[in-house]
Amino acid sequence: MSTEKILEILKKSEALLEGHFLLSSGKHSNRYVQCAKVLKNPAYAAEVLEPVVAQVKDLAIDIIVGPAMGGIVVAYEMGRQLGLEALFTERKDGEMQLRRGFEIKTGARILITEDVVTTGKSTLEVKALLEELGGTVIGVAAMVDRRAEGVELGIPVYSTIKLEIESYEANSCPLCEKGLRIEKPGSREEKIKK
Repeated sequence: MSTEKILEILKKSEALLEGHFLLSSGKHSNRYVQCAKVLKNPAYAAEVLEPVVAQVKDLAIDIIVGPAMGGIVVAYEMGRQLGLEALFTERKDGEMQLRRGFEIKTGARILITEDVVTTGKSTLEVKALLEELGGTVIGVAAMVDRRAEGVELGIPVYSTIKLEIESYEANSCPLCEKGLRIEKPGSREEKIKK
């Protein structure tokens, strides 16, 4: 699938937002990708994840794990396309955990899934958890890779599309300086500092 086609789906789904956004990393941004707007449509989810499935299909993956919330639908759809189990982690008391009776077998080769990778904070948190449980994380697959240049995770990143989106430290944000209202569209609970 071409980059143009993926961008067309993002725009048609109203998933590519413009404004002033607080990211889960604490940074601010002028654009935000709300993948849930694409993933709510099963046909779009299947279509936009096909390219990343093609990239990982020969990796000898045992299980797929996506962090709640954004990684759950991605994990499910990639699991469906690859014929693999798809689990998810979730936060309890501020800490990422594997719950609901899910288990990781020692040595299991795991692919983490995300809707968007920006700083890799949640990916690395999930990676540490899964390795602590005895798994081997072989990479992360995402619908959108919007990492800034130089942001490395120490594992391969596979994505449907790479988007260059500016982000700013909260204390030097030009959007704050302009007095633009900030929005927090993601799922991680954080207080908006004014």
